[in-house]
Parts: sequence; structure tokens; C-alpha cells
Amino acid sequence: MLIAQLTDLHVGFDLENPNELNFRRVASAIDYVKSLSVTPNRLVLSGDLTDHGDVASYQRLKGLIDGCSFPVSLCVGNHDDRAAMKKVFPDLPVEDGFVQYVIDEPEVRIIVLDTLDPGHHGGAFCRRRAGWLRARLVEAPHKPVLIVLHHPPIETGIPWMTAHATEPWVVMLDKAIGHRPNVTMIAGHIHRSITTQWHGRMLAVAPSTAPQVALEMAPMDPSTPDERPMIVAEAPGVALHLWTGESFVTHHAQIGAPDVLARYDRNLQPLVKALAEEHETVLAGAAAA
Repeated sequence: MLIAQLTDLHVGFDLENPNELNFRRVASAIDYVKSLSVTPNRLVLSGDLTDHGDVASYQRLKGLIDGCSFPVSLCVGNHDDRAAMKKVFPDLPVEDGFVQYVIDEPEVRIIVLDTLDPGHHGGAFCRRRAGWLRARLVEAPHKPVLIVLHHPPIETGIPWMTAHATEPWVVMLDKAIGHRPNVTMIAGHIHRSITTQWHGRMLAVAPSTAPQVALEMAPMDPSTPDERPMIVAEAPGVALHLWTGESFVTHHAQIGAPDVLARYDRNLQPLVKALAEEHETVLAGAAAA
């Protein structure tokens, strides 16, 4: 099973421009996912789908994803508006006022969470949301779980784009998941590629399709601008999460046509053949041991 993830699209940042940069970057990212040699089983858009939470921007986005041959699942971010999303995507599941729902694939249970705190940049996870998550985990106690959320509950090292371990919503989320084994988490929000362990759970943050956040870890004084770069024009990014039967393997890639320095031709066939034979030999030896 292959799950593609795009995040932080921010469609409508330049509302009056029909050819805005963010929309073009999203379009190129979706074209990339559609052109993959292995068709993904699902595409997840993990929040900040629009910049202003307006109906027109969700409609523009809908025009792009309607052409996908695979299901597309939406997650809410801090720039999103639940009511506007529901108006444009009427089939969007809403539980107790939150955009939270379960997708049961044969291999794994996907749980999409809502960490939106309207009017605030950071995340939220209240008792009602936590109770809902606990119930969904109890329903399938032995099935691997992939949790999708917008805000990663981690300290990133980037001063203005981080959460802290003692924030109430972070503590609430951790307690709601508890000691459940085989939980993987994917998120967005940071506009950078990050991988880490959060309390024993693998967590992968996907790069954004909108321009990226600069990787600058120096301390930041809110009272003294220091001219550091904050937003940079790196290429749009995508995450590909491959379920191997035991765990997820995550690949992060940039969108665009890279220079191809080598192809699988007759010159490289001996290498590929030797690697395959070596792999088969190792497996045969393990089976015989």
C-alpha cells in the first residue's frame, strides 16, 4: 500500500491572482502524484489547504483533485475553515464539530485528527477530541495505525515554528494515544521535511507545496528583527508512505524534473542483477538457518 501526502497548500494566498504561485505549485504536485509509476492507494492533504479558509479557494482546489483516479482525504489545518470546507466538500466527515474520521484499509487503520484552534497558529486537542481518538483506537486493538494531523506535537528547533512538550494539547494527545503499539504519525505545518520519534512513535513531517520555511535554528528575539530568512523558494515537496507489511517507510521528494545522471540500461544491468542475486542469497541463507 502506498499513501501520498501533500501538505500546506495555501491556495488563495494571492486571492486576486488567478495564476497565483501557490496554486501553480499545488497543480504541479498533484500532477506529480498522478504520474507516479506506482499509483498511490490514497492521497492525503494534511491541512492548510487554503490560506484564508474561503470557499472560492476550496473550489479551486476541488477542481484539481476531482481529476485524481485515487481517493483524496482532507485534514484541517490552522489556516482552514471547517464550515467552508464542508460546503465545498459535503462528504467530508465531521464528528462532534471536528473534522475527524477513520479510514479502514485492509492493512492499516488511518485516523485523521483535527488540531485546529480557530484564530490561533498553534495546535489544539481537547478532551472531546481525545475521547474520540481513544475510542477509535480501542475499536481495532491489534491493527497498525497511521495518525494524520496537521500540527506535529514536537519541538522542531525552528524557534517560530515549534510546539513544546508541556503544551496542554501535546500532553492530551500523548495520553489519548497511550501505549498503543505500532502507531505511525504524519503531519505538516512546519513547511519542512522532518523525521523523529515522539514518545516511541515514528513521526514524519512532510515538506509543503507552498514555499518552504527556512532552516534556521538560532534563537529568536521577538523584540529584535535580525534579517534572518524565514520563507524560501525551495521546490514543492511530497511525502510517499509505503506500507511494507510491517511498518511504514517514508520517502520525501521535491517536485520537478531533476537531471537524470544514470538510467537502468545495459550498462547498469549487471549491477542490478548482482544486487538481486545477493539479496536472494541472503534470504535463502536466512531461511535455511
